[in-house]
Amino acid sequence: MSDQDSSTSASQTEGEVEEEVEGEVEGEMDGEMKGGGEEEEGEKHRDSPAPGLSSFSTSLSAVMRIKQKYRAMKKRRQDLALGLAADGPLTGAPPRSSPKIFTFDGLTPSSLSSSVPQWNKRRKRKRVLYPNRGGCRAPPKQERSRAKYCLVLLCAIVFIQVYNAIENLDDHVLRYDLDGLEKTLRREVFGQQGAVEGLLSHLKDYLSTYVHNKPLVVSLHGPSGVGKSHLGRLLAGHFRSVVGETLVLQYYVLHHCPQEADALQCAGDLAALIAQMVERAEEEEKIPLFIFDEAEHMHGEILDALLQLVASKQSNEYLNAIYLFLSNLGHTHITKHMLYNSSSNSMAAAASSSSSSSGRHSHLVKELTPILRSTLAKLHPLWTEADVLPLGLLEKGHVMECFLDEMTREGFYPDHTNIERLAGEIEYYPEAGGHQYSQTGCKQVVAKVNLL
Repeated sequence: MSDQDSSTSASQTEGEVEEEVEGEVEGEMDGEMKGGGEEEEGEKHRDSPAPGLSSFSTSLSAVMRIKQKYRAMKKRRQDLALGLAADGPLTGAPPRSSPKIFTFDGLTPSSLSSSVPQWNKRRKRKRVLYPNRGGCRAPPKQERSRAKYCLVLLCAIVFIQVYNAIENLDDHVLRYDLDGLEKTLRREVFGQQGAVEGLLSHLKDYLSTYVHNKPLVVSLHGPSGVGKSHLGRLLAGHFRSVVGETLVLQYYVLHHCPQEADALQCAGDLAALIAQMVERAEEEEKIPLFIFDEAEHMHGEILDALLQLVASKQSNEYLNAIYLFLSNLGHTHITKHMLYNSSSNSMAAAASSSSSSSGRHSHLVKELTPILRSTLAKLHPLWTEADVLPLGLLEKGHVMECFLDEMTREGFYPDHTNIERLAGEIEYYPEAGGHQYSQTGCKQVVAKVNLL
């Protein structure tokens, strides 16, 4: 664009100059011709004898002078036109209407340095060099890699999957209403805070997802009357309300299989019943609950059948199940430990926790668990697959709470004096470390309240 405009303006300037030169030359020729004519007439008067030779010489000299002047003026006009084309328009020429376009042709380092302000000289900038004929060109745009878009898409997909997984976990936990179960156990179970916390922890970890690599097996052990069967009934009632009646099994060994001769048949029937329940739970995408009370009376054939269901590599439906065993196996170790270590347990609990009751029970679970594991492993391999939770002895205050709860259920007025009198009729171990433990727990509470 700039080259065409400059060539056009130069050609226009040269045409104007040539017209001016031709006009001046014509004027000069006219003047020379007139002067030559006058001189020719004078010479005719003066020198009449040779009119032809003098006229020819006069004309020839006039033509030579005109030619020399024409060449000098033409050269001067050309030089002037070239100078004006580089520096600006001619003095008498009309102003150009076309826009001025910047080019790199007439620029020199000295002119650039004179036009740039002084404060710009301090800035060090990289010089951009362009080809001589290329002019100013923008750098080519680099194509963005498609891998970046794929990476962004992959991150978005992963985020959505993780978010959905978290939402599903929350929905799965809400389905079983573990918060409601926790409130029920803390309100209904007395003196077993450590065992309750351990059981709820196992349930929350297991029920937070539906995909498992093994079933949950929990075994509660404790002396008679500490609340094992009561805890099992509370769990069964809660799970019946959330998963349905058909997915909860309460198996009492002395009721379902009292005769040892029928142990093999009982084991087969129990395995078939569990298979039906886990298949139904798989179809409904729920987790069944199997509670085995009085597990200390279980026959070897039943334990072997349960071990195959729990420990062997079964299909996926057998992995999504909860097995809860309630027994008094190892109760002698629990009783001896609590009677002989009550003072040390109280000091450790007081030092580690502000709540002496919960701290004492947590300390009891931590100390008794390895002892019970080693004892139960000698009885049957099934107990090695279970998470053992010990239930400790109940104190006199816990027995009074049992009386208060039972009297309220039966509609009696909860007289504190009457409750203390009933609690005093219970047999207790000798006081140890400031604690008075009941020999039968709360087992006689219901019978004594019924006598009122």
